[in-house]
Amino acid sequence: MRWLLLTRPAGAEDEDVVLFLLVALLVLPGGFAMNRLAGETSPYLRQHADNPVDWYPWGEEAFARARRENKPIFLSIGYATCYWCHVMEEESFEDPETAEILNRYFVSIKVDREERPDIDQLYMRAYQKMSGGAGGWPLNLFLTPEGKPFYGGTYFPKERRGGWPAFREVLLAVARAWAEREEELRAQAERLAPARILAQAPGGRPEGLERLALEALAFEFDPQHGGFGVEPKFPQAPLLGFLLRLAWLGDREAWGMLGPALLAMAEGGIYDQLGGGFHRYAVDAAWRVPHFEKMLYDNAQLARVYLGAWRISGEPRFRRVAEETLDFLLAELAAPEGGFYSALDAGRPGAEGAYYVWTWEEWRQVLGAEAEAAARAYGVRPEGNWEKGKNVLWRRGEPPKGVRERLLAARARRPRPGLDDKILADWNGLALAAFAEAGRLLEEPRYLEAARRTARFLLERMYKDGRIRHSWARGRLRPEAYLADQAAVGLGLLELHHATGELRWLEAARALGEVAMRYFEEENRRFVDALEPTPLGRPADPTDGAYPSGSSLAIELLLRLAAIYGESRWEEAARSALDRLGPGLEQSPGAFGAALSAHLFDRRGSELAVSTPAELAAFARRIYAPLTVFVFGPEDALPVLRRRPEGRAYLCRRAICRLPSTDADQLIGEFRAFYPEAVLPD
Repeated sequence: MRWLLLTRPAGAEDEDVVLFLLVALLVLPGGFAMNRLAGETSPYLRQHADNPVDWYPWGEEAFARARRENKPIFLSIGYATCYWCHVMEEESFEDPETAEILNRYFVSIKVDREERPDIDQLYMRAYQKMSGGAGGWPLNLFLTPEGKPFYGGTYFPKERRGGWPAFREVLLAVARAWAEREEELRAQAERLAPARILAQAPGGRPEGLERLALEALAFEFDPQHGGFGVEPKFPQAPLLGFLLRLAWLGDREAWGMLGPALLAMAEGGIYDQLGGGFHRYAVDAAWRVPHFEKMLYDNAQLARVYLGAWRISGEPRFRRVAEETLDFLLAELAAPEGGFYSALDAGRPGAEGAYYVWTWEEWRQVLGAEAEAAARAYGVRPEGNWEKGKNVLWRRGEPPKGVRERLLAARARRPRPGLDDKILADWNGLALAAFAEAGRLLEEPRYLEAARRTARFLLERMYKDGRIRHSWARGRLRPEAYLADQAAVGLGLLELHHATGELRWLEAARALGEVAMRYFEEENRRFVDALEPTPLGRPADPTDGAYPSGSSLAIELLLRLAAIYGESRWEEAARSALDRLGPGLEQSPGAFGAALSAHLFDRRGSELAVSTPAELAAFARRIYAPLTVFVFGPEDALPVLRRRPEGRAYLCRRAICRLPSTDADQLIGEFRAFYPEAVLPD
């Protein structure tokens, strides 16, 4: 054994600890590992606390040591539910010989990408520039002592495999290169300048951008299986949200892409046919075999998309999926303090998906005489429909009554997937919006109560010194605050005001809009994602991935707030930021789904101001109109309600208003004047 994990023994005196350290230094040629991660809030970092690797969390302590000893930094970025992160930990980071190499030649830093998205964003971009590839996690980079990357990769196996070098070979080669060619590696690192990593060029939005974006998306659309691209296939919820808004406006081409994708996902293995909720992505083009993680952000966004699709089409399967997905979040990810945890993992290495899949013997044992009929409904085969006799459940028909409940009961006795128990503000903002919207459209009190609990938690536990902080775990609030946190929570609060008519949520949203403007807008009218600089600068990535960027969320929030409060500077900031994205919106719409939704609101959005009585306000709350911001309150309570008598509703677009409505029929008629092709109540 060449390593030793050191923690302070209970009751030990300072002299005992000093003696212990001296003995370790004398007898261990490879050095020793200090347990610096055990007290971290991130479940991912705590997972690595017992590794023999001498890990540091991100911070000045690690960089100071690297500079002092002139050692390169090994930066490893992942997250708690990342399957290949678990694999690499078991193969390499728990291996004493590998740890000895890391401890001898490097200063090793472990980062949770979800807790520190600013670090992940910049270093992932650097890796993509360096490698020409798409990147992924775990992300493993080698940095100068100042934090600038010069080499890296994603997963490295313990032994040579296919085209992958062994991780220990990589470590020794990098250590030798640093010893012999340090200046060359430093020069290579300097070429990855932040401005070249995250450049945003000024541009403009062309006329007919929505049509141009749809034409570009049509080339990526999979008409056979639904969705975009080939395997692995991701839901791309922000992009589906853009198609949903167009479909609400009556765009048949948008619905022709959205509807098949939603049906295919709802019937495939990417959707948990028993417990509800979506897995992170499918490894195949037909959505049948998932990567089994379940993320809060996917399920919050997709629940809203399915809910909206139900209101547009009347398809009962869409409503069922929306409700089951929200019920999954309440059952599996709701935190007792309020808010929602981040994710469930896919399973430990060697048992990925074990909680969700079935062998034929397990199937028959649970269902007995109904096994055959249930197998036809769920695509189950005796030989298995996946690997090694395992079956992923697909929806091929209606199962016999009671089958789902029996399968769920049997599944509940299995070892459960690991829980990532940190609460992230931006993801919770997405969940807040989903539960608020579902509560009003489905008239479901428990969804509305979940939204209120989430809002209270975010504002009471995660709001500090004028900003929403990003991460809370086990009673501890971390100091970081990002643009996405302010904007996602602000948009969620607007939805909660829409659902309840309570002005306190609207005022809280306004305060967060001010935070976005004060701290995150730069002079050149672009938004940055983080307050604190990194060795690669401040991140400012406007692209939308699996969830919206901070920039897209802020643009939408500011546009909606400007319509309510009449603040022209908010509207100007949002529109200028959108104009900078014009070329990207047109040429790469798949990377800007949420920004395109914000653009659509800018072009076609409206505001509805409803004063009392309660009857008209209650009707207005049930309207599905995703391009309208709804405001409720007494006369003169807000700028948009100024000099507007009680008992009327005013539908306006940039201060151009329709006639005031005094009843439901008149209000729908005014909506049809603005949106003649939209799907509205009869």
